Amino acid sequence: MQLAHPHYLWLFMVYVPLIAWYIWKRRNAHPALEISTVSPFAGLPRSIKEYGLHGLFVLRLLTIGCLIIILARPQTHDNWRTSNTQGTDIVLSLDISSSMLARDFKPDRLGAAKEVATQFVSGRESDNIGLVIFAGESFTAVPMTLDRPTLTNYIASIETGMIEDGTAIGDGLATAINRIKDGKAKSKSIILLTDGSNNTGVVAPLTAAEIAAKYGIKVYTIGIGKNGMAPYPTQDIFGKISYVNQPVVIDEGTLKQIASVTGGKYFRATGNNVLKEIFQEIDQLEKTSMDVRHFSHTEDNYTLWAALALGLFSLEIILRRTWLRTIP
Repeated sequence: MQLAHPHYLWLFMVYVPLIAWYIWKRRNAHPALEISTVSPFAGLPRSIKEYGLHGLFVLRLLTIGCLIIILARPQTHDNWRTSNTQGTDIVLSLDISSSMLARDFKPDRLGAAKEVATQFVSGRESDNIGLVIFAGESFTAVPMTLDRPTLTNYIASIETGMIEDGTAIGDGLATAINRIKDGKAKSKSIILLTDGSNNTGVVAPLTAAEIAAKYGIKVYTIGIGKNGMAPYPTQDIFGKISYVNQPVVIDEGTLKQIASVTGGKYFRATGNNVLKEIFQEIDQLEKTSMDVRHFSHTEDNYTLWAALALGLFSLEIILRRTWLRTIP
């Protein structure tokens, strides 16, 4: 704490005449009731109220002292402080093709991915994070941002059918690269999650991987889907959706190459818990230490002193009117 006007503390010198006046007044006070002698009362002990009357004067002095401090304007002052934190640039590139509704995850692959992605985003407060979604085409859903509520709300709203169906892994990766390549963080990474093989799009997956490597961007690829068979959604001519067991086909070779070329890592998620563990591992891998400078500005901080002055003055009035009341 600092004082904006410390010279006002000289006002405490007013205590000297006030105390002198109080002593003089007590010594020269005239009795309200005169009696011939006080000798019968000479042996009686002094009452605590007699000392309490002096306490009223002390309370008045303390109230004045608080007012003087308020006039001096106590403040919390401007300062810079440096703290070490973890921060990086990350883009989530999420496959939302119709096959992501397969129910080998609970409630389905897309629902599981959204839940884990939300937890991942919420736990990385110092990072710039963006979101790209892709199916038969791709686009940036949320630009790089520190606004966690906006990001998590959008993730919650993602559904299949938002864009043309298909699996354009290369386009999904290329869009993520365009979004992250100009970021200011030293560490840049893309988390690409898909459940299929590239079957459409303009950019080949490995071409996109080479571009990412050129910009020093790591790509962590996640193939989501159980081994063997899984219940996939199918729609009949009447629009009714049913689930039919079909083979799980993930182009793990391409996903591994993408990760290898960019210095990232490939993961296979075969269940909800495994998917959570994968994101936890990526969370630990992508930590970059940086020094962050924080600035705090000056604010008047006299509320406590004002409350104390009011409390002391109120206490004096209450005591003077009740327990320490004198006549006249």
